[in-house]
Amino acid sequence: MIDNFHNEFFGIGIQNGKTPENLGVLWRSAQNLGASFIFTIGNRYAKQACDTHNAVKSMPYYHYDDFEEFYNHLPKGARIVGVELTDEAQDLETFHHPRRCVYLLGAEDHGLTRQAIEKSHMLVKFKSEFSLNVAVAGSIIMYDRGINKPRS
Repeated sequence: MIDNFHNEFFGIGIQNGKTPENLGVLWRSAQNLGASFIFTIGNRYAKQACDTHNAVKSMPYYHYDDFEEFYNHLPKGARIVGVELTDEAQDLETFHHPRRCVYLLGAEDHGLTRQAIEKSHMLVKFKSEFSLNVAVAGSIIMYDRGINKPRS
């Protein structure tokens, strides 16, 4: 019998993040909320992140220079879930999390690139009049995944 836990994983990352502090907070949340790995795309800030729990030693971190490099290195079978405040995005309240996916967040000031939105397998948003801090948005997504378990 196949153990479903081992067939399920998720990673979370930021495209063109503004500050290392956001990555550090997201990294800590990812460690606490069950992510398998964390990643960044682009290079808007120094690669050092504030990490009060030293998550770098307990969770893989990947950096990609651009979206194409990220896309070409997606784990087999993983779906890209873009987190973006657009009309096309599905509400988080009714969203069914994929068993294997990567959640892709954009920076607060620019969001995801058009290419990232077009290449995402699905888009999700939550009720918010304005964009949230990227680490907060990522934490909400991961928390929701934890309470609304992925379906087969």
